[in-house]
Amino acid sequence: MKSRFENHVALVTGAGSGIGRATALAFANEGAKVMVADRNLAGAKETVNLIQKLAGTAEAIEVDIANSDSVQHMIHQCVQRFGRLDHAVNNAGVLGSMQPFTADYAEDTFNQVMEINIRGTFLCMKYQIPHLLKTQGTIVNTASIAGLVGMPALVGYSASKHAVIGMTKSAALEYAAQGLRINAVCPGSTRTPMAGFEQGHDQAADESSKQFSPNGRVAEPAEMADAILFLSSNQSSYINGHPLVVDAGYVAR
Repeated sequence: MKSRFENHVALVTGAGSGIGRATALAFANEGAKVMVADRNLAGAKETVNLIQKLAGTAEAIEVDIANSDSVQHMIHQCVQRFGRLDHAVNNAGVLGSMQPFTADYAEDTFNQVMEINIRGTFLCMKYQIPHLLKTQGTIVNTASIAGLVGMPALVGYSASKHAVIGMTKSAALEYAAQGLRINAVCPGSTRTPMAGFEQGHDQAADESSKQFSPNGRVAEPAEMADAILFLSSNQSSYINGHPLVVDAGYVAR
């Protein structure tokens, strides 16, 4: 099926692995041209290679989303290369360290998580919006179930993802009348490098992650990509400012 995003242009950050890679592949598989952005350029290029094997069109770019110049360059290159921007997926982010107690959480770690997850998402939206208004496009920000409920040992990450949801809602209301929709996806346990997978410790990561999954399994990145593409498509045309939870029911407890 290529009709949903045929001749559309999608920009995906954090697309060098995990949910971002799965999302870039899914967009390309449905006809979109994809700008694959990541701070790990080698990972972004690998994603592009995978897309090209599917006969898709994509280009890789290195980006530091916490740096305004880098973000503006990424968006400029996307529009210059493909002529427009229809869909932005702001997926890049960091987990930070895990500390059992907030009083032991390092200030430097907290600042880094805020800088990337909050400032980075803000900068991406700020400079994407003028282009997306021209196409009446969409933004999907990757939040987390940690943006909806408390997560012990992850005070920085949880705070940052609550902020991502807040920014999503505020911006969605600001631009709704102009035809731009802005939503967020809130993944539960997912098989990604951030969760400890693909690093030689898959069994330990699997056991750790299952505690957050009522159905007893960890989600695949492609399942999150499905949700992101739904929010990016006309199938969700009346959904705006919504944090879509994809977590097998964890936050329903």
